[in-house]
Amino acid sequence: MTTYPVEKGIITAASQHPDASYAAAELACALCHEHLGFVLFFCSAEYDLAGLAAALERSFPSTPLSGCTTAGEITPLGYDRGSIVAMGFDRRWFAIETALIDDLDHFELANAQPLVDTLLERCRRQAVAPINEHSFALTLLDGLSSREEQVLATLDAALGRIPSFGGSAGDDNHLSHTHVYTAGRFHTRAAVVVMINTQLPFDVFSTHHLTPLAHKLVVTEANREQRRVIELNGLPAAQVYADLVGVAPAQLNAAIFAHHPLAVRIGGQHYVRSIQRVNSDSSLSFYCAVENGIVLTAMQPTPLLDNLEEMLAGVSARLGTPSVIIACDCFLRRMELEALAHLDQASQLLRQAGVVGFNTYGEQHHGMHVNQTFTGVAFGSLPTNDNH
Repeated sequence: MTTYPVEKGIITAASQHPDASYAAAELACALCHEHLGFVLFFCSAEYDLAGLAAALERSFPSTPLSGCTTAGEITPLGYDRGSIVAMGFDRRWFAIETALIDDLDHFELANAQPLVDTLLERCRRQAVAPINEHSFALTLLDGLSSREEQVLATLDAALGRIPSFGGSAGDDNHLSHTHVYTAGRFHTRAAVVVMINTQLPFDVFSTHHLTPLAHKLVVTEANREQRRVIELNGLPAAQVYADLVGVAPAQLNAAIFAHHPLAVRIGGQHYVRSIQRVNSDSSLSFYCAVENGIVLTAMQPTPLLDNLEEMLAGVSARLGTPSVIIACDCFLRRMELEALAHLDQASQLLRQAGVVGFNTYGEQHHGMHVNQTFTGVAFGSLPTNDNH
């Protein structure tokens, strides 16, 4: 077990034990104290999830928990697999409320507004900090639901000026079953909204290490519901993309997709739309929504470690040295680090900065669903004379 104690507000811990009961007990040993108010966790999908749910509820009998499965974990020691990482929030500095969205297909503003209003009112009653300038939302969605765009846009409208970020649950790159957790069990085709109100200063951020090239591809035929592009520039999508990156269609794989992403330009910014796989009909399946008529820009990566270091420096410049950073990091970024043999160097940067979190099947930032980004929230420290 590894722990990363924080002087005020949040304690982080991780367990690599494969037995769910033992792992949950290790987390409880590290996190439990008289002021524990909430536990957020991210776990490998390799765990017996029913057993893990029961073990967590036994280990934290009076503490609400939320979390999701991952495509890799970021523990207090850096990148990991097959583990569970958790954060314990002190109720003296955090008011945290959660809600389950279990019908993603029919989630509309009429559902979202009362959900957000109820969460904010429950936080307000705890009188930890003023609501409007001291709250943000964390969203965790089933990463294989293909409903992120609709849910996030709807939630963003209901949240108004309250910032939000989050990640899509993973399943260790199997792309078969992803889960979110709340109210004592794991759920599929669902989302969890975690409203966090805190006295601690915080900074919600997002970054990526990709820059645009001149090449443009027009989606001329797509299946929006399946996130599948059938034609680009009027030709079979896989062939056009393969020609762009200089390989045969049969050579296309996840590593190439990670190194040669595409993006859509919205409001002067590029939002990455990563490719998931090539299909037998030469269409391309994406991790984010695509539709007829959009223009995709070819992107090229800049050094990822440099981008990570710059991002962490920028957070410190805005906030002061963070006490904890909770991160949603695209699993394609991790694949790139592994391919370049830079994972240990990245882990060192994350460890030094106090980053914990998980590798996702998609990231969420202010109502947008994106790929190949590093998105999260950094917490500052309370003044040293603030005692409870």
